[in-house]
Amino acid sequence: MTTTGIPPRKLLLPAALGVLAVLAAGVVLYGKLAPAGKVAGACPSASKALAAKLAPLATGEVAAVSIASEPRQALPLAFERADGSKATLADFRGRAVVLNLWATWCVPCRAEMPALDRLEAQAGGPAFEVVAVNVDTARLERRAAFLDSVGVKALARYADPSGDAFETLRKDGKALGLPVTMLIDKDGCEIGAAAGAVKWDSADAEALVGALKGG
Repeated sequence: MTTTGIPPRKLLLPAALGVLAVLAAGVVLYGKLAPAGKVAGACPSASKALAAKLAPLATGEVAAVSIASEPRQALPLAFERADGSKATLADFRGRAVVLNLWATWCVPCRAEMPALDRLEAQAGGPAFEVVAVNVDTARLERRAAFLDSVGVKALARYADPSGDAFETLRKDGKALGLPVTMLIDKDGCEIGAAAGAVKWDSADAEALVGALKGG
């Protein structure tokens, strides 16, 4: 007995009921926010099947591409179009994307950019785009001169002068340096990633991207 004369067991009962009420409310709220059978950020089974299809193709000139065993929704990266308007990866839903982050001071980027331009010229269209995003945060006037100097003609000129896109990928363990590339399917799911330059105009890349487009 306590000093009030109420047994400890009876004192604990209201607290336990309160905890149960909170848990029940959480279940109801989760049911409203996440439809039954779906997990936030989950990818459809088709994305996993596509990753399995791409895995044996990540060889030769594209061996640096690591294919995800469990695809997940790509991070919500934001950047700018050439006219300064805002864009996000969500804007590309419905088409496959090779997302590439690069900078004018990045030596491997200079070698890789013409290959990305040729990939876009060959494979770009309603079902696929190479989204090459410049992440320079200073001396932004160098961007156009850099692209012109390496003969880029087909790539749209995207940029993120805030540097947030690179920082987001860095925190996620995807970007230790530049260039960094992500393969994203038409459902917005991250299928693969590569750190460092890749020969995107090779026959191996053509096969890989062809499968990505067809998924």
